[in-house]
Amino acid sequence: MTWDILNIIGTIAFALSGVFVAMEEKYDLMGVYILGFVTAFGGGAVRNLLIGVPVTTLWNQGTLFVIAFIIMTIAFLLPASWLLHTWSRWGVFFDAIGLGAFAVQGAIYAFEMNLPLSASIAAAALTGTGGGMIRDLLAGRKPLFLKHEVYIAWTTLAGIFVGTGWIHSMAGYLIILALIVMCRMLSVHYQWRLPRRHLKRN
Repeated sequence: MTWDILNIIGTIAFALSGVFVAMEEKYDLMGVYILGFVTAFGGGAVRNLLIGVPVTTLWNQGTLFVIAFIIMTIAFLLPASWLLHTWSRWGVFFDAIGLGAFAVQGAIYAFEMNLPLSASIAAAALTGTGGGMIRDLLAGRKPLFLKHEVYIAWTTLAGIFVGTGWIHSMAGYLIILALIVMCRMLSVHYQWRLPRRHLKRN
């Protein structure tokens, strides 16, 4: 049940994120579907490659593919003015929900396979950011997790709390999801940044 809920939340949020980016780039209907699907399912494919799960297991998620398809179709048919208003106000929020839901899901996946803590952290990071990374690369954009605001670092919260076994209930997973979303939104609002250095050539 936990797995299904997180899957649905993440799939809807990232599918919408992919649709909005595709429309901003003026893609046709097929481009919208492609970008939406890779955003929603790309992170899971990258995670499976990392921890040794057959990528073909993604094709067992038929219900999620149908949900994503319906959500993307509805979004495509909505008035452009409404979509622009929605994306400008809620785009980062949709992406933050997908980031948090898939980060928790990835950590659970690795933990239930009895993999070490490092695997839970990596699975959380790649599941949470993999789809968005593929989306941005296909759209010719700088990947979101490489931009200034803190992004991928928030997925470590899921990897640590789930990977250590400290949290193993639906209520706990939802708290971590909410925490990641809140931290991501605060990092955008206050422009929090990780330390960085520049090397200058003589």
